[in-house]
Amino acid sequence: MKKILNDPKNFVPEMLDGLLKAHADQLSYAANDLRCIVRADAPVSGKVALATGGGSGHLPVFLGYVGRGMLDGCAVGDVFQSPSADQMLEVTRRIHGGRGVLYIYGNYGGDVMNFDMAAEMAGMEDIEVRTVLVKDDVASNRDPEKRRGVAGMVFAFKCAGAKADLGGSLDEVEAIARKTLANVRTMGMALTPCIVPQVGKPTFTLGEDEMEMGMGIHGEPGISRETLKPADEIAERMLRAITGDMPVGAGDRVAVMVNGLGATPPEELYIVYRRVHDVLTGEGVKIHRAYVGEYATSMEMAGCSLTLFRLDDELTTLLDHPARTPFFVQV
Repeated sequence: MKKILNDPKNFVPEMLDGLLKAHADQLSYAANDLRCIVRADAPVSGKVALATGGGSGHLPVFLGYVGRGMLDGCAVGDVFQSPSADQMLEVTRRIHGGRGVLYIYGNYGGDVMNFDMAAEMAGMEDIEVRTVLVKDDVASNRDPEKRRGVAGMVFAFKCAGAKADLGGSLDEVEAIARKTLANVRTMGMALTPCIVPQVGKPTFTLGEDEMEMGMGIHGEPGISRETLKPADEIAERMLRAITGDMPVGAGDRVAVMVNGLGATPPEELYIVYRRVHDVLTGEGVKIHRAYVGEYATSMEMAGCSLTLFRLDDELTTLLDHPARTPFFVQV
């Protein structure tokens, strides 16, 4: 294992310490716990607060989207592990501005259990909490309710965060999060595994000439392992998996995200985007915004994911709303 670190046991706290020092103007933490990340100006009085959380190893997800116009707080777990219910409760207390808190996070068992406990405890303190689960990965299950959340959650953070920033009620912010996710789908593929620092070995193996379609961001098995294909074919395979689940066609408007998983050069991501752009525009689909880069990673895994966000006028306005976080700036 070759990594730039000290003791693997200190990987997460040292990462958080560095990140907080680098972005002290935007981020702080609650309850003397570096794992309870909040906006530096939290709580924002009179605004619905948004919170997320999950395991480390996915930057910018999750804590990278804490900031103006997006999230108010994030509970941080160890690499690929859920934060505790107590940590989520501390984040909730710190960000509550008097109008309730919306949880938005991925559909993973440990997260669901701990966030539900935090919401129940917050309710005992008269803090109203609502929950929206992200389930955008079309490869993970045929049943939409059993799918896992991946890079598409960034669009939910963005649009729900914009609605809250504009003064929306808890009902309205929750409704926008649900509307956003109803129009978001993601498909990914992997070329290499990643290494959890405290484990010290790859989470799975792939041959030099192999790729896995539908691989999860924790190394969950995909839908097929096969010989590496050209970029255009990979792009079209991911695109067709998405449009087969969420049809888009002539006259539709979308945002497109081509997301690197941690070790893919941006040049390769733009090659994928090129093909997606050409196919969609050739079919009469208007691309309103393109996001190409690392938005939800898996340590040093090589590969990428594709996300489509189908827009209407309301969602377009919210997507375009200004935001500023350590990893996402839109003016």
